[in-house]
Amino acid sequence: MRPRHTRRRGTLTAAAATLVTFCAAQTLAAAPSAFAAPAPDPAAARAAHAHSATASAVTSAQDRAARAIARSLGDASWNTRLRTAALTSHEVPVTRRADGALKSQLAAADRQIAQAKGLDAKTGPLLQLRLGDPSMRAALAAGTAPWVAAAVSDDDATTVTAYDSRGRTHRLDARTTPAHPVYVVDVDSSKALAAGMDVLREELVKDGVRSAAPVAVNTAHTAHTAATPKAAATAGYWTTKITAVELSDDEEPWIKGAAEIYTLVSGFGQDGKVRVDPVDMPYLDYDGTVYKPNQILVNWSNYKYNLADAVMMEEDGSTNYRDLAKAIATALLTITDQGTYIPLVNAILDAIPDDWWTDDPDYVDSWYTLAQSNQGTYYGARGNGWMTVEPYFVQQF
Repeated sequence: MRPRHTRRRGTLTAAAATLVTFCAAQTLAAAPSAFAAPAPDPAAARAAHAHSATASAVTSAQDRAARAIARSLGDASWNTRLRTAALTSHEVPVTRRADGALKSQLAAADRQIAQAKGLDAKTGPLLQLRLGDPSMRAALAAGTAPWVAAAVSDDDATTVTAYDSRGRTHRLDARTTPAHPVYVVDVDSSKALAAGMDVLREELVKDGVRSAAPVAVNTAHTAHTAATPKAAATAGYWTTKITAVELSDDEEPWIKGAAEIYTLVSGFGQDGKVRVDPVDMPYLDYDGTVYKPNQILVNWSNYKYNLADAVMMEEDGSTNYRDLAKAIATALLTITDQGTYIPLVNAILDAIPDDWWTDDPDYVDSWYTLAQSNQGTYYGARGNGWMTVEPYFVQQF
């Protein structure tokens, strides 16, 4: 679960001033006009409409799946198998386990979700089922007939609709975990995000923005060396590695599951053109938890300047990765290298239509002016998270 935020255009530049100690030797000398986002245009309106359509399509598909699964629980044998799976697995790939008419219904919902999110058909089934809360385990194990509900993406939702095997609806409080066991039908965000990162990189490149494949998490410590940057040119390359990270604690509806976080690292490539490198952070599931991933965040060999920005985002059901790539590319391709570093955080955030920030914002936090020499703990501009980073040299074989 991630922290909730409200979007405020124009405030992030001021927030960046609080991070001046992040890179004391650098200054944000570029004129505001050099990195201001383009004025609203029909393309932005189309993207906003597309995002709304994505959210509606995903919600509709999940709700239909929840209704179908609830009705299927009238089959005693299937009911028992699903109960056992829910009690022994945190997440159940329900489409794969189903058969007959239910499998066909869930497969159709899977296809609709993948299409709405701009994912390739090869992504495979995305629907999964989980028990709404661990406190429900005892009642489910004792044989209480579970209800089924679709996961909500709205952090501010006050009610949740659940269905029983007779087709009846039950209104539940979104903030108070019910005693009655509830199966939650949700999108496998980890799978969707992994596929989405591939689509995002492909679309960015197709639209003219440089982008690289991600670096694996849990980099071996033995690769680190005290080599100088000059030596890196022939023996490897310098990176910034995340040794610890935590998101702020905040209450969310019980029906929401773990977050799926990714970060857009941006700057100017060696060719002087803007580049965006998506970094998947599949381990960063819950707020209030310190994770120690040893993950490379920035590969400095890709960048012209000794500075880059990072915008942390969350995957949710309403994210269409093709639309996201086009929105970002439209804004960033108007920014040219002025011979000095230009922060790109504002441009990326302002490229995303306002509609994307309504009810369920995807933006988590941002870090301005990351430098290769940074070492220590740094808080995001919005104060919703912190990262401990250090220089890391990747040795060539």
